[in-house]
Amino acid sequence: MTMLNRRGMLLGTAGLLAATTAPRRPAYAQAPAGPFTLPPLGYGKDANERAIDALTMEIHHDRHHAAYVANLNAAVKDHTALAQMPVDEILVRLSQAPDTVRTALRNNGGGHANHSMFWEIMGGPGGEPAGDLKAAIDRDLGGLDKLKTDFNTAGTRVFGSGWVFVAVTPGGNLSLVSKPNQDTPLMDGGRVLMGNDVWEHAYYLRYQNRRADYLTAWWNVLNWEKIGERYAAAKAGTLRV
Repeated sequence: MTMLNRRGMLLGTAGLLAATTAPRRPAYAQAPAGPFTLPPLGYGKDANERAIDALTMEIHHDRHHAAYVANLNAAVKDHTALAQMPVDEILVRLSQAPDTVRTALRNNGGGHANHSMFWEIMGGPGGEPAGDLKAAIDRDLGGLDKLKTDFNTAGTRVFGSGWVFVAVTPGGNLSLVSKPNQDTPLMDGGRVLMGNDVWEHAYYLRYQNRRADYLTAWWNVLNWEKIGERYAAAKAGTLRV
């Protein structure tokens, strides 16, 4: 056997051993069974590449959101009435929840509701709203360009972790709202038209500390058709999270 062939065999064997002994990427833990479930994205994890990389989407959805769902199921496990409520009702009635689980419901119920909304309104081509939604943005928020400026400014001013939302009333009126942590306008009896997550885990892999760049890029992946459907649902009284 020639030295070249022997070297090839050794390299091939080494490669095979490396492939079989290298640590595998661990599968994400599945949320324990319960009334609340992790919603699918509805699009590929690379669908938002113009603003959010696929790995961030994977970690954010499959780990962070899944953890909120798991913790929410754990919080309601021994509370039959809470376990039978949709998450928006839990948050609207948060002050009536037992003291022992109220903080867990606030953090994890809020996290579940906020992220369920977040995935729904992305995966689109950006662009501009149309129809009744455009008219409402022009009327209440000064038009899309002003909304972007004010929304992004509010996002940069959130201290630490939180969200920026456009809240909507049953009458279709819009307002800009910032909330800390996983709080949501649902806790004030309102409804959420759209919102952006400004926790660092939402953007840090690509943007590091450049939150403003993330906020600016995010508009490029909005699904305005879906947001328009949410606006119609809010006016019809059927919008949940």
